[in-house]
Amino acid sequence: MTDLHGSPPPDTLPAGFVALVGRPNVGKSTLLNALLGQKVSIATRKPQTTRHRILGIHQRDDAQIVYVDTPGLHEGGRTAMNRYMNEAAGSALSEVDVVVFVTEAGRWTEADERVLRRLRGSNAPVIAVINKADRVRDKNRLLPEIARMAERAEFPAVVPVSAEKRDNLEALETAIIDHLPSSPPLFPRDQVTDRDERFMATELVREQVTLMLGDELPYASTVEIEAFEQEGRLRRIAAIIWVERVGQRRIVIGEGGERIKRIGAASRREMERLFGGRVYLKLWVKVREGWSDDVRMLQSLGYTPPE
Repeated sequence: MTDLHGSPPPDTLPAGFVALVGRPNVGKSTLLNALLGQKVSIATRKPQTTRHRILGIHQRDDAQIVYVDTPGLHEGGRTAMNRYMNEAAGSALSEVDVVVFVTEAGRWTEADERVLRRLRGSNAPVIAVINKADRVRDKNRLLPEIARMAERAEFPAVVPVSAEKRDNLEALETAIIDHLPSSPPLFPRDQVTDRDERFMATELVREQVTLMLGDELPYASTVEIEAFEQEGRLRRIAAIIWVERVGQRRIVIGEGGERIKRIGAASRREMERLFGGRVYLKLWVKVREGWSDDVRMLQSLGYTPPE
């Protein structure tokens, strides 16, 4: 319903769900954090860092954009963890108002082509984003790349951005807002994500494990919060880093416990920055063979199939 001038009633605004989709390691989580202006999704240079669907809610004066950060759509993985990540990414496509297809400037791969084929069945409009545009030194090279992208499908918009530099994000959100339905706000106007601090603590520890040990321990670890207590502005957190083999446990701990101390210190700093208070963090490293292919353990760790 509109007034005589065609404006929506004051209690409605463009509001809807927007899936960030692409192959692993194109910068979806970095883009989400840049759009929100704060960290809600961990980001590293290792593919498949994101394992869960995470909502990031951008509370604009003129719109409420609910971004859905998804694991990268990929092939080749055969474990229950790989199946879970693909299901989490794929299910988002049927539940959103807009899809943002994220690619990487100067690099089009067969994995991008597979994602695009999957998106051709989407009922939602698909906006193409060419991320990492800042790495193209000759900006004249971007114009033919944008043209090639426009030829691949009937995208309503093709937007070059730099998530890392936060360049051209307003143009992207303008294109998104043009395709959002008008409705009352979907979430309280002060909410930024659907995830709680316990989940974020888990992810921040896993982020540091990946950053420090990504080459030695690429996908063989996960994190479980064993205790999370808050006393005023102090949070006492105990977490387990699970690995699949005894040798991996030695890698995480490091000589004389040096590595686990570094992981703990960096995780604690990130938590204190995000939570706005002091954190006392205790970490253990334990072995569980085949955890990534153990459906029951994955469910106990929060890797539950999309509803």
